[in-house]
Amino acid sequence: MPVVQNNQGSVFQGMLAPYAARAESSLGRKHPETPPESRSPFQRDRDRVIHSSAFRRLEYKTQVFVNHEGDLYRTRLTHTLEVAQVGRAIARQLGLDEDLVEAIALAHDLGHTPFGHAGQDALQECMGDLGGFEHNIQSLRIVDRLEVRYGDFPGLNLSFETREGILKHCAKSKAADLGDVGERFLRGTQPSLEAQITNLADEIAYNNHDIDDGLRAGLLDLQELCSNSLYGSIYSEVQDRYPEASKTILRHETGRRLINLLINDLVAETRQRIQSNHITSIAEVRASTRPLAAHSPEIAGQIKSLKSFLFHRMYRHPRVHRQAEKAKRLVRRLFHTLREDPRLLPLKYQARIQATDQQDKSKARIVADYIAGMTDRFAIAEYDRLFDPHGEA
Repeated sequence: MPVVQNNQGSVFQGMLAPYAARAESSLGRKHPETPPESRSPFQRDRDRVIHSSAFRRLEYKTQVFVNHEGDLYRTRLTHTLEVAQVGRAIARQLGLDEDLVEAIALAHDLGHTPFGHAGQDALQECMGDLGGFEHNIQSLRIVDRLEVRYGDFPGLNLSFETREGILKHCAKSKAADLGDVGERFLRGTQPSLEAQITNLADEIAYNNHDIDDGLRAGLLDLQELCSNSLYGSIYSEVQDRYPEASKTILRHETGRRLINLLINDLVAETRQRIQSNHITSIAEVRASTRPLAAHSPEIAGQIKSLKSFLFHRMYRHPRVHRQAEKAKRLVRRLFHTLREDPRLLPLKYQARIQATDQQDKSKARIVADYIAGMTDRFAIAEYDRLFDPHGEA
């Protein structure tokens, strides 16, 4: 495979497609910096994300199961790594910039709350009249403002292309306040193909690993799952191929074949859309009013059916629901208590409140930042410190 070196000294393997994002043509950073000598801008973004505090906290944040329920279940960190792996596999086949895909994938969940979607729903409820809460916007807020690592700028100062990919969706009412990365939501246009495929890699990863975790935990019934045409057809093929195999091997073989099928379908459909729309540049990608990265209609329908199955059988399972409701109550009580008495916050958050305009909306946002940054176990410990009379002060 040929090695290509760009004008900033960064080395790439393989030739990028004409519609790929190009590091040497990056739209830049909010705060100008000298380009790196031995990395591309997107490689620098990836490295900054990996070294961030928010990235390390993903290890102890819920995907579906609360972190302390077992060592084998996915966390936000393992999910993030799986998204990056799937995304790079897709990017390689389409001639896209793998480093940009990896940077977006590693950063896409930095803003997630403790306790997964339950924590997000609770914070959204608490912040409903105070600007709301959405984890994609929070991820952007972290990389733009909240990470404290550099002397010359706040946040991580990532490139436009990475920030564009982090913001997967956004209401028009909020887009205007997000500057350059919010403009496409006002125009109804698309981000780079790297951003589009990372979004779909996220879906491929969580559908597959939630099935794996759900079967392992006994939340999903294998026979019921096999009634789904997408999963069931592959499982039958695996059974025929390995008639003496254990259920564990059958589960893993089915999972990897499902991922492979979804990746290949996505690549084929995306190529077809690129060709039929005569896309020859990233400018044309961004000008499109509909996504270019997509699954075929047949597979998209099967994915929709599978997601519906998981929603009703797993995400609404009594065990998951009970944990979610407990998490929501915990987050709501933390929020309202800390909002009413900010002196309970760590000193650096108290200092941020003192430095604001002192409006209730600004104070609430700082409390939301604090809670959103918690891991599952830290949130539980903080709850005990505040409300357990025998707990540590």
